[in-house]
Amino acid sequence: MLTNATKLKGLVIRAADGELGTVDQFYFDDDTWAIRYLMVNTGGWLGGKEVLISPFSVIHADLVAGRLDVALTKKQVEHSPGIDTHKPVSRQHEAAYLGYYGYPYYWGGPYLWGPAAYPGGLAPAPRAATEAMAKRIERESPDSHLRSSVAVTGYSIEAVDGEIGHVDGFVVDDEAWAIRYVEVATRNWWPGKKVLVSPGWVERVNWTDSKVYVALTREAIQGAPEYVESAAITREYENRLYSHYGRPPYWLPETAHKSLYSLSGV
Repeated sequence: MLTNATKLKGLVIRAADGELGTVDQFYFDDDTWAIRYLMVNTGGWLGGKEVLISPFSVIHADLVAGRLDVALTKKQVEHSPGIDTHKPVSRQHEAAYLGYYGYPYYWGGPYLWGPAAYPGGLAPAPRAATEAMAKRIERESPDSHLRSSVAVTGYSIEAVDGEIGHVDGFVVDDEAWAIRYVEVATRNWWPGKKVLVSPGWVERVNWTDSKVYVALTREAIQGAPEYVESAAITREYENRLYSHYGRPPYWLPETAHKSLYSLSGV
């Protein structure tokens, strides 16, 4: 189901033996735009410590009730490898985290979630494969390409012919745990109007200048179907959106299971 990312904030994370805390924000992968981790504030039981929860652990999402059920225990989370959520998460930190929980490395396969298109229901990774990957990671770049949803919100949107607005939010798929659309606020040009842009049309993200460059013209973005946050995103609306931009939709067989958006870059 597609939902505005604002509805993720405050979601209660419920483990097998009680509540872990509430979602504060999320980290996404700037290569694939998949949501790799939810940052969870644990409140009183861990002294307010912030921890990362992977979508690999989600067994049921009820956004109406404001709850995510995860296949974890509070003891598991308490003893998980420490990650400073106020600093960039390195690939080495991810390897330690995923290895602790027995999750597969999402960068070790052809799909959005490594060996699968969706994170739910994956079998634990073989120990030998995990150890081999961990050794390889030690020799690789520490950059994991993870970006905070809060940090990217507000970035300028640069069309091929000039600035057109800024990132005002995200629309996420809570089954694939991927960002399907970037919400663009164009109020500096057309008061009040918001439109959606697919991450597949992003050419690059410049983290130094806080800008997102898209392979679209200002005119194309201006004429796109308006996005109203309070209205459900229907397949009919998505068809109009893709038809307007003249791009193939993500649900077609040739695009539905791609692991990387080819235009994404640094």
